[in-house]
Amino acid sequence: MTTEPAAGATGPQARPPVARPGLVATYRRLWPYLWPYGRPDLQRRVFLALSLLLVAKLATMVTPFTFKWITDALVAAAGGKGEAIPTGLFAAPMALIALYGLSRIVMAGLTQARDGLFAKVAMHAVRRLAFQTFAHMHRLSLRFHLERKTGGLTRVLERGRSGIEELSRLMVLTLVPTIVEFALVLGVLAWEFDWTYSAVVFAMVAAYLGFTYKATEWRIAIRRRMNDSDTDANGRAVDSLLNYETVKYFGAEAREASRYDGSMAKYEKASTQTYVSLAVLNAGQAVIFTLGMSAVMWLAARDILAGRTTIGGFVLANTMLVQLSMPLNFMGMIYREIKQALIDIDDMFRILHRNPEIADRPGAPALRVGQAALRFEDVAFAYGPDRPILRGVSFEVASGQTVAIVGPSGAGKSTLSRLLFRFYEPQGGRILIDGQDIAAVRQDSLRAAIGMVPQDTVLFNDTIGYNIRYGRWDATEAEVRDAARLAQIDRFIESLPQGYDTPVGERGLKLSGGEKQRVAIARTILKSPPILVLDEATSALDSFTEAHIQDALDRIAKGRTTLVIAHRLSTVVNADEILVLDHGRIVERGRHAELLAQDGVYAALWNRQREADAARAALRRAEEEADRARVTPARVVRGEAVLVE
Repeated sequence: MTTEPAAGATGPQARPPVARPGLVATYRRLWPYLWPYGRPDLQRRVFLALSLLLVAKLATMVTPFTFKWITDALVAAAGGKGEAIPTGLFAAPMALIALYGLSRIVMAGLTQARDGLFAKVAMHAVRRLAFQTFAHMHRLSLRFHLERKTGGLTRVLERGRSGIEELSRLMVLTLVPTIVEFALVLGVLAWEFDWTYSAVVFAMVAAYLGFTYKATEWRIAIRRRMNDSDTDANGRAVDSLLNYETVKYFGAEAREASRYDGSMAKYEKASTQTYVSLAVLNAGQAVIFTLGMSAVMWLAARDILAGRTTIGGFVLANTMLVQLSMPLNFMGMIYREIKQALIDIDDMFRILHRNPEIADRPGAPALRVGQAALRFEDVAFAYGPDRPILRGVSFEVASGQTVAIVGPSGAGKSTLSRLLFRFYEPQGGRILIDGQDIAAVRQDSLRAAIGMVPQDTVLFNDTIGYNIRYGRWDATEAEVRDAARLAQIDRFIESLPQGYDTPVGERGLKLSGGEKQRVAIARTILKSPPILVLDEATSALDSFTEAHIQDALDRIAKGRTTLVIAHRLSTVVNADEILVLDHGRIVERGRHAELLAQDGVYAALWNRQREADAARAALRRAEEEADRARVTPARVVRGEAVLVE
């Protein structure tokens, strides 16, 4: 009976069927990974595994003959009739039983040895391809990752690994041995009996495989729906859990559970159809095999009655078919699993063969940083034809200077930092560092020269020490501690029971916003880049924490070429130059006092923030007065405290 393995996948999202490469084409793509080039030890394992395969199948063919000889010997010992009764050793039923047991042990031992030898070859191929795919995912553009769900992407990687393992195992350890055994069975039946037996078995196997092919093709469409719904449910779960705090903020637990249950309802329906179709497949296979076996047994019984064979011959034919039923059962699932593996592997190859949107030019040199002067020359950028973001932006940041970019939300401030890191390429203009076009240098050298402290700091689910050391992996313990001291987080870390070995949790959720930001600052200090980008690094913090973080930022920015993307204007009043960006253009530039004197966009933003700060201060004072008066509840209307007795 065919069994249903764990669900595979067709891809990260439901989509119309796409053209898939066949088995031969897939093996051609996989061959560089499956054949261990440059590894003589693994090549020897392949040849030895194939040799053991042939010997094991020959031992398998001995087993039915031992049954025949035992049966004939027992019939003869009981005084039954039979033609040529074995003599000598083969006349002793007990010795034949020992031979039967030995053949079974040899067959099992050789098979397991073959599987063990080939396992290292298969898993080496899985590791190589998975490594290349994972590394390639990091080379793909930010746009690619923003358009894909992380959960769905990791499932593609996971299923691709499983697909390679399945394909290599099924082909080498199941399909090839089954073909060899089938050929041996046909040969033995024709030699021991006549061609009629072989013809019946061949017809039975052909019908079995034909039915399996048709039924499996029907099931694949059902399976695809099940896998897509499974991926969708997994993606929703990952997305929801990554945004755990947001779900809690809005009391959306029931909504998230409902969305997840909706995906699981689709999975339930599709998986039920999958198992029903599996029952149909199993039933059809059982009927075809039973008819074939019954026909062979009828032929053997006819020959016994005609005196052309012995009862042992009847047992031999029956045993060979029973023995063939096991690999035939695998043949029933091999096609389905190979088909599924081809889909999973193709999804992985589609990612692996996707060209990075941002790629180094052939022979691109490394960035040579001297003064670390930064210049944007008439830079234009759009995320899409209908979404222009920057329109001819030009400015310079001289060596050691601090230039701030301010402006309303959506003006394109953060896009500047993404272009500087080459997450995207501008459609017009260029960006220069010390006169070198960053599009003409290697990306790794460019990013090594730039340090980033982002607004939303996401930490790895590891220790505080690991996250700080991420800035420079070869840093000494003393350098890590010194970076923590400069970021003003050393005392906090040392107050923890586990110190620098304290886990920070998923995305750093065990730390406060200010603590996470200090860790980000510490790892940037450890990196010690000549160019620093602060992308709204304090906008998500309270005023008290912001003051401490700003002090740390000012210290690490000293002597470095610094680009500050700011939301709170109070953090950039001391910048050497402030650029006001609005609708993708620089509409004002100058120092803080100069821009206030112009009474333009910057002055309007400044006044608006001061009013908001004043309102917040009034709200805090009202709450403090309410607490002192021990009056509840306290309501605040338009910034004025209204106390209700």
